Amino acid sequence: MPPDAEAIAEQVFVALADPTRRAILAALASGGPATATDLAARLPITRQAIAKHLALLAGAGLVTAEPGERRRVRYRLHSAPMRVAQQFLAALARDWDSPLSALTGHLDRSVHGPATTPTHPALRRHD
Repeated sequence: MPPDAEAIAEQVFVALADPTRRAILAALASGGPATATDLAARLPITRQAIAKHLALLAGAGLVTAEPGERRRVRYRLHSAPMRVAQQFLAALARDWDSPLSALTGHLDRSVHGPATTPTHPALRRHD
């Protein structure tokens, strides 16, 4: 994964680490674009706190600010950074799958001994 993608994924993970920012993203996902004032009416925090969280979310690229009427700024979800983070996690999972499978196989062999012909009559092959 390119270094810039890793940096984007890191910003997304930092943004998602906070439950308030996750609540803001959920509110935007369910209700569509909104101003900080709109979000403050839906969430149990002040407009000023919402604005600070929105600035961090915008810095991570998860929301974009759009000028609205009467100088009000509306925030809209932007999913591209989330897709980069998902690709980062998928690549990490692929990197872990093979070593973890090998470890599982090794542990199974050490606990259960080498694979042998099943002793239970229902599991034996009848040729």
